[in-house]
Amino acid sequence: MTNNPPPMPDTPPLPAHAPKPATRRRLPLIIAAVVAVALAIGGTVYWMTRPSYDDIVKGCQKALAAQAKAGGKGKPSACDDVKKDDYDALALNAALGDLGWLDDDGNFDKNKMLESTLDQP
Repeated sequence: MTNNPPPMPDTPPLPAHAPKPATRRRLPLIIAAVVAVALAIGGTVYWMTRPSYDDIVKGCQKALAAQAKAGGKGKPSACDDVKKDDYDALALNAALGDLGWLDDDGNFDKNKMLESTLDQP
């Protein structure tokens, strides 16, 4: 037995060129992630700032009331985004309110309708 250390392993050959830094590989991923987050935030802000359907219906209701006072006819432009069934109900409600057949809560009152028909000659 000898006191000589074992031989050193062979070292691998050095590459011909230096490897690319890791940041160059990650840069497209970082850019894609930033763009995705920006689009998500922008979409959320756009979605949250749009008026709700209830706001659109309330605007249509106000437009119908103003149109009835002015004596206009037809569908106001504020009611374009309202569903057909909802618009029909709003138009009927506006007509009944114009005739005075609604109670204080906005519900149809049969007695007020009968009273108004009896008052006419």
